[in-house]
Amino acid sequence: MLSRETRRELLRIARGAIAGALGQPAAPLPATEDDALRVASGAFVTLRIHHALRGCIGYIESSLPLAEVVAEVALKAAFEDPRFPPLTDAEFKNVTIEVSVLSPLERVIRIEDIQVGVHGLLLESGPRRGLLLPQVALEYEWDREAFLNATARKAGLPDRAWEDKQAALYMFTADIVEEEETSEESPS
Repeated sequence: MLSRETRRELLRIARGAIAGALGQPAAPLPATEDDALRVASGAFVTLRIHHALRGCIGYIESSLPLAEVVAEVALKAAFEDPRFPPLTDAEFKNVTIEVSVLSPLERVIRIEDIQVGVHGLLLESGPRRGLLLPQVALEYEWDREAFLNATARKAGLPDRAWEDKQAALYMFTADIVEEEETSEESPS
């Protein structure tokens, strides 16, 4: 579990990286004594506007320190997610940021070990890969099988592809750090 201070710092890093890229004043990456920010880790940054997805990019694993990974994927979520145009200054005012710090991957041996809402999933089959964060299953109120099938579809594979002997299925947990809705225009 990340400390309260580390959690605040991760959000500051993500917001600062995006602000800097938009030409706004941004704090530099911290020269920190916080070991959690210096350890190599995978992380995802999710951007939302009024609860609607606006970008999500991350690294499953990384050799970079967590602080650098969060800054890098925040920029990618804002400006390189192929599902969305680059984030604008006007949109940035209404963005809420979520950082998911990933645990190492663990190969799934028994499907029953997957806990919906606790585990995220990665499915690999040949050149195809699909990953869904743990919070996605909760957001859509999926049961285990629906979550597995959604992960298969994310990889561009058919439902139940996770049963294929050639497929590799992994699970992981995520420490999720969220900003509160900050926009005055946000619904309450």
